[in-house]
Amino acid sequence: MLTKNIKLKLFREKKLNRNLKKKLINLLKEDNFVIKSLKKEYKNNFNKKTISKFKSYINFRVFGMGGSSLGTQAIYDFLGHKIKKKFEFLDNLKSNKKKNTKKRYLNLIISKSGNTIETIVNTNIFVKKKSESIFITENKKNYLHTLAEKFKSEIVHHNNFIGGRYSVLSEVGMLPAELMGLDSNKFKQLNNLMKNKNYFNSLVNNVDQILFFVKRKKFNSVIINYDEKSINLFNWYQQLVAESLGKKSIGVLPIISNMPKDNHSVMQLYLDGFKNNFFTFFYVKEKNSPKINNSQILQMQSYLKNKDIDHIIYAQKQATENVFKNNKLPFRSFEILKRDEKTLSELFTFFILETILLGRALKINPFDQPAVELIKTETKKILT
Repeated sequence: MLTKNIKLKLFREKKLNRNLKKKLINLLKEDNFVIKSLKKEYKNNFNKKTISKFKSYINFRVFGMGGSSLGTQAIYDFLGHKIKKKFEFLDNLKSNKKKNTKKRYLNLIISKSGNTIETIVNTNIFVKKKSESIFITENKKNYLHTLAEKFKSEIVHHNNFIGGRYSVLSEVGMLPAELMGLDSNKFKQLNNLMKNKNYFNSLVNNVDQILFFVKRKKFNSVIINYDEKSINLFNWYQQLVAESLGKKSIGVLPIISNMPKDNHSVMQLYLDGFKNNFFTFFYVKEKNSPKINNSQILQMQSYLKNKDIDHIIYAQKQATENVFKNNKLPFRSFEILKRDEKTLSELFTFFILETILLGRALKINPFDQPAVELIKTETKKILT
């Protein structure tokens, strides 16, 4: 068990890498705002009293790109059974969203720099001066901060020292979580997790194994995802890993494969194609899963009788793991036993620490994204 609610089957059991263990210990001692945001002591740049006046809203729109939006989407989908509010996400251009003048929305407009072109454009199209909005951006004279002042909207300052992809447990993800009716305090689990020897050792072991794959030119990290409500969790993970580690002609490419439908497409390649992949299986145990209608099952498929969808999905996962094992394909496997804030926080924390530790071990800066800035500069040049 990784924690009480998460089972983790490692790539393989091996002796703990003491050098990596030391790096992790040192990382947790750093005066680092990303690490601080994972702890209970972190002070969000908002207070619950300030946002309590917005909790009467039923409909919310989140404007943001990448890390400004993906963490919130992951929370909303993974914990949807606990959320009674309706959230829409404008996270790209050419959005299919239509203006709905009948609905009363609270707009959450999020951009660390305050100058993200897609967020500016969508805000311009969908948000009017009289709209009720909260802007989350750095305390600088950027575009969105200036617009918020013009609109006389609520402004929450984005922590200057936390990049978007690492910001899910800061005000960027926790303010929306509070508006969803969730308790942001339950997401702060690092203090407890670092007392968990198995969690600590599993984290080090996973980093050690991924480094082993990278050194042998296995760069593709394929997520074999059996949980529809976790698609955005892995969209968040994809940005976290690719943007943090894709530097100096190295990196890890996260590829999301949603099961069981991908058994009927890319699985052939995974099993019988090139061998530069390593895999992460992910499954969440569901309660109250729809059950097979026995009266409509023909005798030739009688083994499906009395089964529910979760039972069938789990059997498919087990079967795929067995085949991977027989074919000597490297994989780890997460099984989630309970879907709540604490469990999701344990996953966020695991993947953030794993990514930073991988960056440090590969001797690259996991916190910057210099190549992305080239596209932004070139786009502005063309539009000017």
